[in-house]
Amino acid sequence: MKSSIDQIYKISNKKSRKIIGLMSGTSMDGLDVALCNISGAGFDTKVELLNFKTIPFSNEIKDEIRKVFAKKQIEFLDLALLNEFIGTFHGKLVNQCLNDWKIANSEIDIIASHGQTVFHAPKILHGIDSMPNATLQIDDGDHLAIETNIVTISDFRQKHIAAGGEGAPLAVYGDAFIFSKKGENRIMLNMGGIANFTFLPKSGDSNKIFVTDTGTGNTLIDAFTRYYFPEKAYDENAEIAKKGTIHQLLLKELKANNFFTKPFPKTTGPELFNIEYVKKAQENSNTNHLSLNDVLATLTRFSAETIAEAISLYLIDNEDFVLYLSGGGMHNPLLILWLKELLPNVSFRNCDELGINGDAKEAVLFAILANENLCGIDTLFQNNPSFPSVSFGKISFPV
Repeated sequence: MKSSIDQIYKISNKKSRKIIGLMSGTSMDGLDVALCNISGAGFDTKVELLNFKTIPFSNEIKDEIRKVFAKKQIEFLDLALLNEFIGTFHGKLVNQCLNDWKIANSEIDIIASHGQTVFHAPKILHGIDSMPNATLQIDDGDHLAIETNIVTISDFRQKHIAAGGEGAPLAVYGDAFIFSKKGENRIMLNMGGIANFTFLPKSGDSNKIFVTDTGTGNTLIDAFTRYYFPEKAYDENAEIAKKGTIHQLLLKELKANNFFTKPFPKTTGPELFNIEYVKKAQENSNTNHLSLNDVLATLTRFSAETIAEAISLYLIDNEDFVLYLSGGGMHNPLLILWLKELLPNVSFRNCDELGINGDAKEAVLFAILANENLCGIDTLFQNNPSFPSVSFGKISFPV
C-alpha cells in the first residue's frame, strides 16, 4: 500500500498531469474519451484537451445496459455482471484510443471514469422519507485500472450524496474552475439526456455560482425516436420534428409534472422522463391521434421551454448574459432555434469558443474532478449552499 500512496503523492506533485476523462451518459450512444493535460487546481486549473474521441456502442452493448437501465425491477445477476464487464470493456476502449493516438499507457497519470449511470434516485423522485438521495453508476474502477495498468479514479457521485447533495449535476465544479470570467455573466448549458446549466456570475464570486438540472434535454426525443423508428438512434438534425406541429394540450400535460414546481437546485433522470411518461401525457391530454411528427415536435418544444424557463429565473434585468452550449442537444437545430426565440436577450455561443470541444466537455470535467481529488482544496465552496465542498472519487490501483 505504501508504494501506491507514494505513486499518488508523486502524481499530485507533478507540474502537470495527463488525465483521461471517460463519460458515458444516459443516451448510451458511446464512450467519450478525453485526454487532457491539467496543471494547477481549483480556480488556477489550466486544461489542454490533447485528444478526444467518441467510441460508439454496438447495439449488443446498448441492449445489455438497457436490461438494468432506469428500471425498478431487474435481474440482479445482470447488474452484478455488467458492473465488472463495463469496467473491463471501458479499459479496452481506453487501450484502443491510446494505441490509435500512439501514446503509451505509461505516459498517462490517471483515468477519471464517470461510469454508466443505471439508476438515479434523488429523494424528490423516489419520495421515500426515510431514505436518502441515491444514484448508481456501474464500471468497476479496479477492473479499469487492471485492464489499462493506469491508476483510476471513479464513482464520483457518491461523495456528493454523502455530503448532502443529490449526486448531480457535478459539472459545476469544472465549469467554475475553467470557464469563470470576471466581467461576463456566463450560462454553461449542457444538453445531454437531461439538461443542466451552471450560472457563472461576472463578479467572480464563487458563492454566487449556481447549478441545476432543468428537466429533459434529449432523453424523450431520443426515446420516442427509437421506439417508433427502430432504425434510428435519434432524430438527426430534427428532420422528423421539423415536419410536425407543436400541440399545446400535449405540451401542457408534459409540463404538468410536479418536478417543474419543485425548488432549485434539483436533479432528475430517465427514471421519470421516459417513453411511458410520453404515453401517459398523451392519454391524459387525449392526443393519441397525433402524428409521430407532431409528437416529436412537441417533445422538442418541451425541452426548449423547460430549459428556457429555468434559465429565465436567473437572468438579471439590464445585465448581459452569454450562454455556451455543449452536449448532444447543441446539434439539434430545432431545439437551438426555439431556445434562441425563448431567450432573445441572451447571446448564444458554442463551448468550443472557450477552447473545449462541446462534445468532450463532460469527459473533460470528470478529468478535472480527478485532478481536484489529487491536488485540490476542499473548502473552495464552503459558503455556497448550491453544492457540497468536497473532493470526489475512489482510487483504484493496478496490480
